[in-house]
Amino acid sequence: MANPFSTIPSAPGAVPVLGHAPRLVRDPLGFLESLPALGDLVRVRLGPMRAVVVCGVELTDVVLRDDHVFDKGGPFGDRVREFAGDGLSSCPHHLHRRQRRLVQPAFHASRLPDYARVMAREAAAAAGSWGDGEVLDVLPRLVAITSRIVAATMFSDTLSEAGLDQVLADTTVLLTGMYRRMMTPPILDNVPTPGNRAYRKATVRLRQTLHQIVVERRRTVAGDGSDNGDLLSALLAAQDPQTRGRSTDVELTDQLITFFIAGSETAASTLAWALHVLGTDAELQARVRAEAAGILATRVAAGHDTTTGRLITETMRRWPPVWMFTRTTTMATRLGDHEIPADTAVIISPHLVHHRPDRYPDPHRFDLDRWTSAPTPRSPYLPFGGGPRKCVANTFALTEISIVLAAITTRWHIEPVAGTEVRASPTATLRPRGLRLRVTAHPNTTDLPSQRQAHTPTHPEPKSV
Repeated sequence: MANPFSTIPSAPGAVPVLGHAPRLVRDPLGFLESLPALGDLVRVRLGPMRAVVVCGVELTDVVLRDDHVFDKGGPFGDRVREFAGDGLSSCPHHLHRRQRRLVQPAFHASRLPDYARVMAREAAAAAGSWGDGEVLDVLPRLVAITSRIVAATMFSDTLSEAGLDQVLADTTVLLTGMYRRMMTPPILDNVPTPGNRAYRKATVRLRQTLHQIVVERRRTVAGDGSDNGDLLSALLAAQDPQTRGRSTDVELTDQLITFFIAGSETAASTLAWALHVLGTDAELQARVRAEAAGILATRVAAGHDTTTGRLITETMRRWPPVWMFTRTTTMATRLGDHEIPADTAVIISPHLVHHRPDRYPDPHRFDLDRWTSAPTPRSPYLPFGGGPRKCVANTFALTEISIVLAAITTRWHIEPVAGTEVRASPTATLRPRGLRLRVTAHPNTTDLPSQRQAHTPTHPEPKSV
C-alpha cells in the first residue's frame, strides 16, 4: 500500500533520530517561514513523530473550522494538557461544546465593565510605582502587571501577594519547559533531570493552589450565595442550558489555569512588543498617548479607527503570542490534494500565516496602515486562533492590553536603552528577549494616582528584531 505521506513534500535538514527538532530549536521562526515555498502542506519529523505543517491559508482555515476531524492534540496540545487538564483551550472536541457553554457567561459583555475597572486600577498602580528615569527590564514588569490584573479579575483578593508570586513562578517554569518537552520524545519525560523535576513540581503546586481557591470559594458561595463580581463567581454560577449541570471543582481548576496563563503571559508579550515599537517612534508614541485618556475613561478595547487599536493589531500580526500550536487527526481525511492518516500531528503557525508575503506584502515591516479596516479573509489573522476554538476571551484580552498601554503612555515617555539588542524568543509564547526601556515622566503626571486602592501611517521595523 502506498505511503499516504509520499505525495507531501518533506522539509529539508532532518537529522537522524531527532528529525527537524534541532532546526525548530535553533531558528523556529525562520524554519517555518521557509516552508511555504515547498507547498501548502509540508512534512516534518519531531523525533519519531511524523507531523504536517499547514502552510496554505485556505487549508489553515479548513483545519481550524473542522475541530471534529482536527482535534486538540499533537505535541503542543498534549503538553498543555499536562498542566491545564481539560480546560477550554486544551480539552478534546467531545468536551468542548459543554465547556464553552459553561465559560461564556464569565466573559459576557455585561461583566466586562467590572473587569475593566480592575484592569485600570491595577495598571495605574503599577505604572505609578516606576521611577522617573528608571531603566526597566520590560517583560518581567509587564508580566507583574498582567498577572495582578488576571488574579484580581479572576478571584478578587483571594490570592495573597506571596501566593501570586508562587503562581507566577510556577507558570513561568511550565511555559519554559513546555516548548522543550515538545521537542523531546515522551519517553524522556520521566528521566529525573532538574528540568523534569521542576516541571512536575510546578504542575502539582499550581493545580493544588488554584484547586484550593475553587473549593474555598464554592464553600463560601454555598454559605451566603455571594457573587464577588469576578470571573470565578461567574464560572461557579454558570449552568449548562442543555444539561442544567455545573462545572466540577477539577474543571474549574483547569479553566483558572488556562485563563491565568492566557491573560498574563500572552498579554504581557504583546504589550512588551508594542512598547518596543513605541520606543523607536516618538511620533507614534505621541499619537497613542493622545488617545490614552479616552481609553481610560471608557475602558473599552481600542478599535481599528484608532492608532492604538491598529498598533495592537499589527503587533499581534508581527509577533503573535501563540506562534505555533498543534492539532491531531481523529480519522483519515483529505486536506487539499493530500490524504492524511488518522493520528497525524498537524502544525498550525499564526507566525507563518502572518508572514506570507502574498497576504502581507513586506511582512517583516511594521505597518499600521495595513489595518485601516478590520482583518479580512485576504489578510488572515490568527492571534486568537479561529473557528469553533477561537479564544473566548479575546475581547477581555484586547481590553486589558488597551488599558495597560494607556496607563503607561499617559504617565511615561519611553525610550530604548543604547546598546541593547532585542531578539524574538520563541518558547511557549513569542517573547522579546533583552528588551530594556527607559521611562521618563511626562509633565503634569505627578498628580496621577499611584497607590492601590482596593488592595496592597507606515513605521520602520524596530531595530534588532
